Amino acid sequence: MEQQERTFLIVGARLLVYPEETFLDELEDIKDEIKTNNISPDKQQKMIDALQAFNHYTIKELQTKYVSTFDLRAKNGLYLTAHELGDSNKRGAALIKLQNIINQAGYERIDEDLSDYIPMLLEFLAVAPDSSDNERLIRRLGIAIYRIMSNLPEENPYRQFLQLLMDAVFPEPTKQEMEKLEYEREEADLEELPFPIMYG
Repeated sequence: MEQQERTFLIVGARLLVYPEETFLDELEDIKDEIKTNNISPDKQQKMIDALQAFNHYTIKELQTKYVSTFDLRAKNGLYLTAHELGDSNKRGAALIKLQNIINQAGYERIDEDLSDYIPMLLEFLAVAPDSSDNERLIRRLGIAIYRIMSNLPEENPYRQFLQLLMDAVFPEPTKQEMEKLEYEREEADLEELPFPIMYG
């Protein structure tokens, strides 16, 4: 993975967490860092434009926007295996596998988020060495992020940034991959029903 891709991942990790009171100040720091990093001029300008969209809001408005975008809609949630498996009990095993990938790369989580928390995984990939496990993780994250992005309206500032992240880092999912994701989530959700569906 190239350094400019790692920079985009770091920015993504910082942007996709809940915006605290200092968020807008941190946004200016991020813009300064982008200008001093080895990023191609066209991608640098696209990143700055995407970040600039957040400056049109107050911090309170951004906090409300964040909650309504990611916390109140299951399809936009920031947990990878929830996109892949829904509420299936298979998520437990998937979380353990992700934690093993992180541990085997020599890293430890220091927060209380689940091991499939997308901002944390972006930060992990930004600093972890290239490996076949991480290549597969990049592919999986690309599918989940594309799903989130597709559910957001054009005017949502997070959509513009996620589109940039997809263009700069992640391969665009195929139609077959997206259909497989929805099918496996549906199958997983049906497995969780405590009683059979009856049709009259």
